[in-house]
Amino acid sequence: MTTSQQTDPIIGRLIDDRYDVRSRIARGGMATVYLATDRRLERRVAIKVMHGHLADDSNFRNRFVQEARSAARLADPHVVSVFDQGQDSDLAYLVMEYLPGITLRELLRDHGKLTARQVMDIMDAVTSGLAAAHRAGIIHRDVKPENVLLADDGRIKISDFGLARAASANTATGQSLLGTIAYLSPELVTRGVADARSDIYALGIMMYEMLTGEQPYKGEQPMQIAYQHANESVPRPSAVNPDVPDALDDLVLWATERSPDQRPADARELLERLREVEKQLGYGGSSNSQATMVMATPPPASDVDGFTQVLTSPSMRTDPVDPVDAASALSTVTAKRRTKGYWILGLILLLAALSGGTGWYFAAGPGSSVSIPSLVNEDPDAAAQTLEELGLTVTRGEEYNFDVTAGLVSSTDPASGAFVDKGSAVTVNVSLGRAPVALPAMAGMSRTDVEAFLTDNRLTLGAVDEQFNGDAGEGLVLTATDASSGADLSAGGEILQGETVDIAVSLGGIPSVAGMTPDEARAALTDRGLVVADKSREEFSDDVDKGTVLGADVPEGTVRPGDTITLVVSKGQDLVTVPDVSGRILAEAKTELEKLGFTVKVISDVAEANWGFPLVTVDQSDPAGGTAIKRGSTVTLTSYLFEAP
Repeated sequence: MTTSQQTDPIIGRLIDDRYDVRSRIARGGMATVYLATDRRLERRVAIKVMHGHLADDSNFRNRFVQEARSAARLADPHVVSVFDQGQDSDLAYLVMEYLPGITLRELLRDHGKLTARQVMDIMDAVTSGLAAAHRAGIIHRDVKPENVLLADDGRIKISDFGLARAASANTATGQSLLGTIAYLSPELVTRGVADARSDIYALGIMMYEMLTGEQPYKGEQPMQIAYQHANESVPRPSAVNPDVPDALDDLVLWATERSPDQRPADARELLERLREVEKQLGYGGSSNSQATMVMATPPPASDVDGFTQVLTSPSMRTDPVDPVDAASALSTVTAKRRTKGYWILGLILLLAALSGGTGWYFAAGPGSSVSIPSLVNEDPDAAAQTLEELGLTVTRGEEYNFDVTAGLVSSTDPASGAFVDKGSAVTVNVSLGRAPVALPAMAGMSRTDVEAFLTDNRLTLGAVDEQFNGDAGEGLVLTATDASSGADLSAGGEILQGETVDIAVSLGGIPSVAGMTPDEARAALTDRGLVVADKSREEFSDDVDKGTVLGADVPEGTVRPGDTITLVVSKGQDLVTVPDVSGRILAEAKTELEKLGFTVKVISDVAEANWGFPLVTVDQSDPAGGTAIKRGSTVTLTSYLFEAP
């Protein structure tokens, strides 16, 4: 650990009594990202903490919360998940999925330009994640290599929605023009306006940088770079790297058109074209391929030494030969052979006719078939229109779906990718949202059984309140509560998948410590997580020897681990020594003995009214003076003024 990390006060801190901060991952202008352990769910997470000097600025604080909300709305394998957001004392934080690995910026810094195959694999994943954001009405506003994560296990995800906002709120003032200057679109530079097409421009710049190893515009001052964005067109990547295929040149130029209207409307449109180019170049579609792996293995001798290869599968680890455009080849051959006679023209026309007939057979004739597109998370009406335009008939269905918002398409039958004949019926299933779960009476169930039930039904175990309870065995659930609504679920009920259930669990009764020594009793209670008060309370006992524990003072109400218990220790019997009252005035002797707690019996030939006279004195007491007896015992006084009978 570096010195700076050792002096970082956040490292080692327990945030919100849940997240144990282990080390620092990265530091940015707005926040620092740490590696932490979620004690509740026992998993590693990345926790982003806003810099202290920004926490008092409402604009920064609101943008920080906006990042959590924007990313949390997205459920896509190529978007970094956000789990939690909150405030702990002076810290504003959000909790994200932890992905050990590197950023695309680090990959480019270490290895320069990438191969066309590598670029396509990375772009497919990033554009797919951005398409999910655009579909949800969110624009990223800060697409750049620093925000593309390449995980050790091969996953590729886009992160950092800190500048994201709703696509309808597309204006920005000069102060809020905070994206990295190298990736700003012309409309952001000139008018401060951003929409989904601004993200497309940034993707195009990033693609250019991956293909060439450098950014298209350079300058000593940021304003010089901004001026070029606004007034110049991005050059073809092949002008820097001749190995770039023409199809990728065209894709970069399309994405970086200065006019937003000339670019793809959103990431989905770019993704569709990207996958067409993948097939054209012979790479195959990436939508169903294995996750792209970033592997630090030595490349072949022909590659740059130490270059990191980005692979999809063992069978596809090298770039195929760029395909030759069929139309261009045909034109070239025709030009070369024109002198051989016009019979070649007839042959070409014949081949064209055969090709057209075959195309008719498969496109509109008896051999026609249609591939079902992926319509998940689409509007049902738009999905139905898409299928009808493909010549299919549509029926509606409904189903519960944990991952798809209610009201959007959750699946189709047949599934996406299947080939069906034109005119076939396709069922579009619309999500009803998360399914309701019927809960059993959890009070009285074991904690293990409750946790298994919640996991099996995609429910989350929330807070576990451990309590001492003499009426329920250890490990049995006492109560269950809906964490969001506070509804009591102890006797059962209904709750939606994905919700959180809090439970109270019995630790059994508080151990009985009667008859133990104080040390034994203290150990027995401490072992159960209770705190024993330093000072014990003492009581007299006729039956228990002095120094032996009689019991414990337990707080009223619910007792939990950490609560304080006071021991009650025996003082033994309450013995009092009888004073010697012989010869003293009877009334005074009686009063003194009663003050000591004795019951006094008097035997005398003098009326009680005269016991106070000086001549009426005590002849003797029983027990005699100096005898130690139990407080409350009877002492008999004898006094005769005249001779005793």
